[in-house]
Amino acid sequence: VQLQASGGGLVQAGGSLRLSCTASGSIFSINGEGWYRRAPGKQRELVAYITDGNRFDYADSVKGRFTISTDNAKNTVYLQMNSLKPDDTAVYYCSMEIKEPRSVYQASHYWGQGTLVTVSS
Repeated sequence: VQLQASGGGLVQAGGSLRLSCTASGSIFSINGEGWYRRAPGKQRELVAYITDGNRFDYADSVKGRFTISTDNAKNTVYLQMNSLKPDDTAVYYCSMEIKEPRSVYQASHYWGQGTLVTVSS
């Protein structure tokens, strides 16, 4: 299983970006999908998460500005980021809890390669 993230880039404060992350390989089910970020000099933090039961969790700093969504048919998770601020500058990583056909009773955690988001003031 591999996760491929895309959509990062340079944007001015107040602008928007949409990140995408698609899983490929031998997938039985996806049980949770999320986005994390690591800003320069800081630890990685959760940005947004969605479970297979459509329960959401957002970092307080992005509530009302970011929206996580999924396209189950495409094994893809999105992060729509609006009203971006310079503090949102970070490398964004997607993650998924995936069950493979060889192990349908236990999910494994996978990470995407990271995509850089830079917000200029």
